[in-house]
Amino acid sequence: MRHPLVSFFALAYALTWIAWSPWFLSEDGVGLLPYDAEGISDYLNTVALIVGPTLSAFIMAGVTEGREGVRRLLRRIVLWRVGIGWYLFVLVGISAIIVLSTLVLPGALASFQASAVPSTVLLYVVAGPVFLFVGGPVFEEIGWRGFALPRLQRLYGPLVGTLILGALWGLWHLPLFLIPSWDTPHGSLLDIALFVILAVSIAIVITWVINNTKDSVLLAILAHGSINSAAVSMYALFPAPAVTGGIANVGIGFGVAALLTVALTRGRLGYRQQVSAVAGNEQKM
Repeated sequence: MRHPLVSFFALAYALTWIAWSPWFLSEDGVGLLPYDAEGISDYLNTVALIVGPTLSAFIMAGVTEGREGVRRLLRRIVLWRVGIGWYLFVLVGISAIIVLSTLVLPGALASFQASAVPSTVLLYVVAGPVFLFVGGPVFEEIGWRGFALPRLQRLYGPLVGTLILGALWGLWHLPLFLIPSWDTPHGSLLDIALFVILAVSIAIVITWVINNTKDSVLLAILAHGSINSAAVSMYALFPAPAVTGGIANVGIGFGVAALLTVALTRGRLGYRQQVSAVAGNEQKM
């Protein structure tokens, strides 16, 4: 196939947005369909993620590389033998980034709820594995970091490839901005732009992680899950309006982390080109 990446993103966008349409077209979204979809929103979201990034990744891996491409992708999803330090970073370090960036927001420290710590920690530990599937990390990362990232890095280098991926990942969420109940409010052009910048910042950090863990999609999944879980936990621990009213804390934390990562790695993000990672004859997007 001449343009596997274009085909992948087109397929992932189309399948996801079609699966999301009963949600964002309902009364919870733009109101074109006369029913309340809030009660089935989690189901619709999970289906959308499976038929979007995940299914698109396996289809394109099969089309471009055959059965070996599919097997290679599956191996990377369960690749767990990496340094323990990387597990500590994605499970503890990422949460620390979000906590520290939350503390700099106005009123956050004064609003700290010590009584919420035990239940929040319990929720983080017990419900965290469930959120990996329900909240998107597993089914998104198979596509974004499993299929797209290796090819983007080969074609454009680690930094530019990651910037492209982060922007496309952020814009993929566009229909959700039509839903007021979605956890990123308002849906103005500024909100969308800030969300895309956040997606790019997170993408840079996750690229650095995956490039240092043998292209492990599993570590990307855990990193994505830690971001989601830690961000939600901040609402209970620091219920100040500056925290609960948006994603400023996550944006600040990962904006700084992304800039430091780019500077300290000189834009390489830990990348070492692996010829075996994707088919060597893929030369076009």
